[in-house]
Amino acid sequence: MPGFRTRRMSRWLAAALALPLVISATSAASAASTASTVSDSTAAASALPTAVVTMGDSFISGEAGRWQGNSLTNSGSRDGTDRAWTGAGYDPRRVYGDTSVNGCHRSDSAPVSALAGRADVLVNLACSGARTENVFRTAHGGKAYRGEAPQADRLAAVAATHDIELIALSVGGNDLGFTEIITACAKDYIIWYSYCHDDQQPVVDARIGPAMAGVGKAVDEIRAVMSAAGQAPSSYRIVLQSYPSPLPRGAENRYSESGWDRVTTGGCPFWDGDSDWARDQLVPQLADRLRGVATAKGTGFLDLRGAFQGREVCASASRQVTATRPASAATSEWVRWIDSDGTQGPVQESMHPNHFGQLALGRCLALAHAASTTRHACRNTPGAGTSGMYLAPLS
Repeated sequence: MPGFRTRRMSRWLAAALALPLVISATSAASAASTASTVSDSTAAASALPTAVVTMGDSFISGEAGRWQGNSLTNSGSRDGTDRAWTGAGYDPRRVYGDTSVNGCHRSDSAPVSALAGRADVLVNLACSGARTENVFRTAHGGKAYRGEAPQADRLAAVAATHDIELIALSVGGNDLGFTEIITACAKDYIIWYSYCHDDQQPVVDARIGPAMAGVGKAVDEIRAVMSAAGQAPSSYRIVLQSYPSPLPRGAENRYSESGWDRVTTGGCPFWDGDSDWARDQLVPQLADRLRGVATAKGTGFLDLRGAFQGREVCASASRQVTATRPASAATSEWVRWIDSDGTQGPVQESMHPNHFGQLALGRCLALAHAASTTRHACRNTPGAGTSGMYLAPLS
């Protein structure tokens, strides 16, 4: 099992889970002149190639898209789960392209890929590990990340040459400290034999206000960029999305909470109580607050909290891939397990939507793009593959 051998526990502990147009007419002549200007502007805009843009963090950049399910086999193609396998070795560029080097990990199956054919250009500006400050424009406090300029500055370059139809944003989780929370909970299972939710909930409560303020500012920065490029608010949509739970509830975990199967086999070292907290309190708390930001800022909202129900790592309704049980979107897990010492790839891929998970999230985004309304929850159909994703109205 990659990363879960007892003799490698110390390495696990050292590893960081790298987790308006205003028209005023005073005379017939001025009205005609204004109309002519508007017509020319509209014609110019329509002549630009269209684009869909995704921005934010790892849950939309494509982190962990290298993997289609999880397998205990550490060699070769890892039972067909490792898409970086060349037949003679491993080349992450096959999945992440040049971003395999800087760690942004924009995979070929990132959610934006599902909108192929719906716009002339698909642009993925998101980067694994990004915080809200990495979205802001440099002039407004934005910070470069992994050698790349702030995402709003890069959006400006796209908006100058493209008619942007949709901007999907996933951000806030790293401001909240997801990686630190996951690490604390795993340590409490492996080492301290105690729950993490009792001490992590106050941390979340203290951080979530500033994190949501950052998300709100990120939306404002995107709007400012679009306005500066001459693109009116009515000409494009912003969709803010929440996060899917990577963990099942304790009762829905296929491995017993006693013993070491969750560590050595499943890659999900969490107590039932902590899993329940993460699935039914932490993820919903963040989703509800993100929905609040979307409402306050007048953006669309895509609620993904239950999108992976039954597809999470170690979920009883899913299975690991083996030599006799091939990778399948209908039966395999949609989340990358915790590979604590990087036996099968970078540790930062852990606990992210894998190839199947990203195809599912892409289906959600495509459905939201085509929908006439702007607020939805996205869910999966039990026993179906990623094509079984569907939108449900938010209450």
